[in-house]
Amino acid sequence: MESFMRARSDEQKALRFAEVKAAAKKQFAERPYHEITLTTIAEELDWSRANLYKYVSTKEEIFLALDADECHAYFEALLTALPEGCGFSADIVAEVWAGIANAHQDYFRLGEILSGIIEANVGIDRLVAFKRAYYEDMRALSDRLVSILGLDPGRMEDLITTVYFHGVGYVSVCFRSPLIASALAELGIKNHQVDFRQTMRDFIAMCLTSM
Repeated sequence: MESFMRARSDEQKALRFAEVKAAAKKQFAERPYHEITLTTIAEELDWSRANLYKYVSTKEEIFLALDADECHAYFEALLTALPEGCGFSADIVAEVWAGIANAHQDYFRLGEILSGIIEANVGIDRLVAFKRAYYEDMRALSDRLVSILGLDPGRMEDLITTVYFHGVGYVSVCFRSPLIASALAELGIKNHQVDFRQTMRDFIAMCLTSM
């Protein structure tokens, strides 16, 4: 294990926490959430578990921060790809939105464990900060969709949330666990292949048409 030097300044602490999130994200791409622990994250960093505790108290704290990053990146990408005054039709918006969703699949993967596991195991202060940032981003996207397509402002939260949960459900099929795959194979059931982007595009287009 390499010599560990504790961060002292706020900037150093932020850099160290960014390392922690990067290690957790790497492991999340390689194994199921329940197999990831503070010990495996510490090992990924070549730190001791005691050194990791200098920056975090629980695995859920790390994953809430990781979800916050993924969420903001998703909304920022949508706002960039759907600029004010672009004049896009609903079909073009659906195509663009699906492309952004496809590029940010980790955001939807984290959604599968967000409310029942991550949010249920963090402190209220962290959760309030997380929700505040989410609703700020959602309001910005709501305003943009209203501006581009002339949609009903009162229905935007439902639209964005519905698209999100559809993505959460389908991305879990794309990242089906080896255990589930083995169970289906034993039953002789063919693993269902999903084109995530096309599925999202069709669903978003249907939602926009119904607005």
